[in-house]
Amino acid sequence: MTTSTTAAWALRPARPEDVEASAELRATVMRPDLERLGRYDEHRVRQRLRDNYAPEHTSVVVVDGEFAGCVTLRPVEDGWWLENFCLSPAVQGCGIGTAVLRSLLARADEEGAAVRLDVLQGSAARALYERHGFTEERQDPIDVFMVRTPGS
Repeated sequence: MTTSTTAAWALRPARPEDVEASAELRATVMRPDLERLGRYDEHRVRQRLRDNYAPEHTSVVVVDGEFAGCVTLRPVEDGWWLENFCLSPAVQGCGIGTAVLRSLLARADEEGAAVRLDVLQGSAARALYERHGFTEERQDPIDVFMVRTPGS
């Protein structure tokens, strides 16, 4: 799927060998928020993705033919769980994240399924999710848990 952003992008199915690039990207993009919260651990941030990596539910974001991100849309009892949505800083801010999110939400809407996620307290990503119809369900000192009902 491509869109009219400043760069050509596509989603492709993840492969087992994408795990290390995904873990490294996660560590890079989450570091500022985790440091702000006093929770950054160089090993743990990578290992958490490795431990939960599910290539069968993960897509790789490809921009101009190169690995530029990843996103997991995992089935759960009452819909989908969106996790590990990471984009390279080099492509952030040019509409690719919005386009990827819209494509995933369109899929969920077609199925009539809710989408849930958690975002770190104070993360700029929360505004992206709110613009796409996510609302807060609950929060704790580290995470805000959000939901989007179909068609929101």
